[in-house]
Amino acid sequence: MANTLTQQIQSRAYQLGFELVGITPAEESQTIQRYKEWIANGYAGKMGYLERHLPLKEDTRTLLQEAKSVISLAMNYYTLDPPKELAEDPSRGQISRYAWGDDYHDVIRERLLLLVEFIKNTAETELKSRVFVDSGPILEREYAQRAKLGWIGKNTNLINWRTGSWYFLAEVLVSIELDSEMGTLRGSCGTCTKCIEACPTDAFVEPNLLDSRLCISYLTIELKDSIPKELRPKMGNLIFGCDICQEVCPWNSKAIPTSEPAFQPHEGNLAPELLKLVGMTQSEFSEKFKGSPIKRAKRRGFLRNVLVAIGNWGARAAIPALKKALVDEEPLVRSHAAWAMGQIGGKTAEQILQTQLECEHDNEVILEIQDALQVINS
Repeated sequence: MANTLTQQIQSRAYQLGFELVGITPAEESQTIQRYKEWIANGYAGKMGYLERHLPLKEDTRTLLQEAKSVISLAMNYYTLDPPKELAEDPSRGQISRYAWGDDYHDVIRERLLLLVEFIKNTAETELKSRVFVDSGPILEREYAQRAKLGWIGKNTNLINWRTGSWYFLAEVLVSIELDSEMGTLRGSCGTCTKCIEACPTDAFVEPNLLDSRLCISYLTIELKDSIPKELRPKMGNLIFGCDICQEVCPWNSKAIPTSEPAFQPHEGNLAPELLKLVGMTQSEFSEKFKGSPIKRAKRRGFLRNVLVAIGNWGARAAIPALKKALVDEEPLVRSHAAWAMGQIGGKTAEQILQTQLECEHDNEVILEIQDALQVINS
């Protein structure tokens, strides 16, 4: 019965849109010690919740006491490559492709609940379960690798030998014992280091070891404060997340576009014009990114990112928009607008910054304005 049920679960998961499915026993993590060392070394940055959740990650049974099996799943979100002329236009922002469409948490959670319902109706026993989509305290890449979905690459992403790494990962813990994956894990990174070499901020300490504090995805999404000045010029026009270490991965040449409508790009999410974003009000931001992962950055964080991209663009055409941003209600927005103005430079930018300096009351913004004026006059 167990074997039949396992096959039925896998078949139903494929029907629900999951491309990869594997099963492992619910047991202690085998990588928790390395993960603890990663946190102890400060590589988690200001993501304090990762340390708080450490005890929950040691064993999947702390999340569901009755758990006997972990069903690991992966859903493809690769859609298309943006046209080269858009991708290389510094007046446009680049958004990580996972955030082009609907919020994957909502899309996948709904499918997981349908899978659980199927298991309840099919299994001839009482079922207890929990589902996780990226946000739960479970070392999902470890269990996905153990379930033979792929290997954890040098860029820390899970890579499948057939189709690459453009996958969302998810898990279902169930209180029934299912057959585990017994096959051989195929593929490896070999001697390739393209992802490490391509990272603009040198975020990889060594293969398969990422310092989040230098990662553009962390800087544009997880970091809630000011972006370190020395990293801003390295961010280019990346305004939400970063796909570089996946884009250069040779295994992703095998990627097959998803047929999932929810992950297709929303209007305006594919290389949006920076100047059309920087003036967004809170209500406009909420409306534009309703049901999108981008809302995680909040307006203040997203506009901060946009302003860094404008500073890296360096076009004087942006000065009127930056002048407005310098009087935004959010100090974080004003401070990064000052930096961008300093990167553009010129007499007009200098006059605007001098005027704003006289009425600015936030210390951090004052320091940013002073630094920007110094850059202009140096």
